[in-house]
Amino acid sequence: MIVLSCKNIHKSYGIKVILENITFNINEGDKVGLIGPNGAGKSTLFNILTNKLNYDSGDLYINKSKTMGYLTQHLSLDSSNTISDEMYTVFGELMNLEKRLNKLEILMNEPYDSHNEDYHNKLIDDYTTLSEIYSNKGGYTYKAEINKTLKGLGFSEDEYAKPINVLSGGKKTRVALCKLLLTNPDILLLDEPTNHLDLNAIEWLEDYLKSYKGTVILISHDRYFLDAVTASTIELINGHINYYNGNYTKYLELKKKNYEIQLKAYNIQQTEIKRQEQIIEKYRSFNREKSIKAAESREKRLNKIERIAPPDKNKEIKNVIFKSQINSGNDVLQVKKLCKSFNNNLLFQNLSFEMKRGEKTAIIGENGCGKTTLFKIIMGKLKEDDGICILGKNVQIGYYDQEQSDLNSEKTVLDEVWDDFPRLTATEIRNALASFLFTGDEVFKKIASLSGGEKCRINLLKLILSKSNFLLLDEPTNHLDITSREALEESLLNYDGTLLVISHDRYFLNKSINKIYELNRTGMKEYLGNYSYYVEKKNNPLRFETQEKDKGKTKTQIQHEKRKKKNIKKVQQEKKARIDHIEEEISDLENSLLKLQKKLCLEEIYSDPKKSSEINKEVLATQNKIDALYDMWEKMM
Repeated sequence: MIVLSCKNIHKSYGIKVILENITFNINEGDKVGLIGPNGAGKSTLFNILTNKLNYDSGDLYINKSKTMGYLTQHLSLDSSNTISDEMYTVFGELMNLEKRLNKLEILMNEPYDSHNEDYHNKLIDDYTTLSEIYSNKGGYTYKAEINKTLKGLGFSEDEYAKPINVLSGGKKTRVALCKLLLTNPDILLLDEPTNHLDLNAIEWLEDYLKSYKGTVILISHDRYFLDAVTASTIELINGHINYYNGNYTKYLELKKKNYEIQLKAYNIQQTEIKRQEQIIEKYRSFNREKSIKAAESREKRLNKIERIAPPDKNKEIKNVIFKSQINSGNDVLQVKKLCKSFNNNLLFQNLSFEMKRGEKTAIIGENGCGKTTLFKIIMGKLKEDDGICILGKNVQIGYYDQEQSDLNSEKTVLDEVWDDFPRLTATEIRNALASFLFTGDEVFKKIASLSGGEKCRINLLKLILSKSNFLLLDEPTNHLDITSREALEESLLNYDGTLLVISHDRYFLNKSINKIYELNRTGMKEYLGNYSYYVEKKNNPLRFETQEKDKGKTKTQIQHEKRKKKNIKKVQQEKKARIDHIEEEISDLENSLLKLQKKLCLEEIYSDPKKSSEINKEVLATQNKIDALYDMWEKMM
């Protein structure tokens, strides 16, 4: 069933065409990725779909029976609420039902008046009806859902009571995402949902969306995320869309084939057009009546040919070459027993690792674990509490700041770059800017007016021009579109210096990195591979440990470790069995609760105050047991 349809949608701002003849259908349950370069009009299209923006012409159909939820990149929340309060606003109807049920329970527990039997019967009927509505709408599970969603997106229980107005922009975005998911709309529109999420939260969201029963349309530059969640892809480029049946990886394969077919057809036609034009020119050169008529006849036929347009191609960053001016020593960085706290809040302790020239390493970990703080200590911008951090000989640091805080908002694009590299000529600066897609009058734009992606490109260009031999990149792919990310990845593969990066972009980590450090409060754990290796080793630690540790061991030692592995597996199986048992208990108790509520409708019960009171006590006790079991279930998950 089609839930959303666009037919020949057109949108312009003045003479600039943003969307032209946009036509596509979305069916119920589809998981669709909307991709394209920054500024292509993806958010504009979302605003049209949600009626936040008018379109110039065309037809938009949205199934009236379906609800729609939209997460934008820029949000507003009720700042006076706590995180928990904001979540409960989604369930206002259920909370009102709870109040009404509580009032009815109080009235039903009052002494039975045989002269007022009709009144008592009505109380019981009302209670039974409301109880069924409450149960069907998720009254016994919504609190657990709130807790599961908040934890899944990275909030700890001690944060639930925090007012929204004290949260960072990233956390506010996560609160809004939690709230949207809890509303459970039929059509879910997400604009860059993985921004501000750590790896654990991204993976949780992937699993959530894969099992989501509704329709999902998402804008994202996170290729790993798109591959995991989507089954079809809409590409928006140069105002037009192309539809591909498949996830991001399949889209790349199909796009390459389509591009080659379109380019071949275009080139064949262009060759034929040039041949015909040469013949026409030759006929005209004869300057005879017969040849002139032949030329005119051919020209008419040529003008009637439907011209094949050249295939659309993204604007790409060019000449992205990271190269160091001088080589550093072999020992680039040495960190020993490093500790750092803020206001008695421990970030990390006993942090020890080292980096050699040419290594390409990533630091990963939960949001707030101290990754950016570690970068600032390495650069000397922040003092460690304890331990040592030593840079090697001839090390020149180039730092990419995800917040773009080192850019001067009052400067023009040209001045921002030229002031940092005054020895370069105006032509050299203009050529460098052009390779990063700043051409013509765009170089005179103020930094303050630039988008996040444009600021990102400025910082990357400055890094390239610095020719540093030790790059510290803090979330370098944030704000970059997919083609820019690919250009960055290719350039880093050929970089001759040392790279240390913080990133949640798993596609980037797979392509650019050969070592990963996982950071937590107690130190670091090393993984000698890219992100896929890290995941495999995390998920199958015993297999990797066995491969490494079995070398040189006695038969007795190997047998002992096999028994240990067997015991661990047994513990995991027992845990799963306990979880399954709890889920069965919850199901049984919910069925019992429904039976008790139906009992209250029986005349022999509601006409007997004592029996009625006993049943109500059982109802309350059963509800308490269900709540307790949900708490146990959450702690074990």
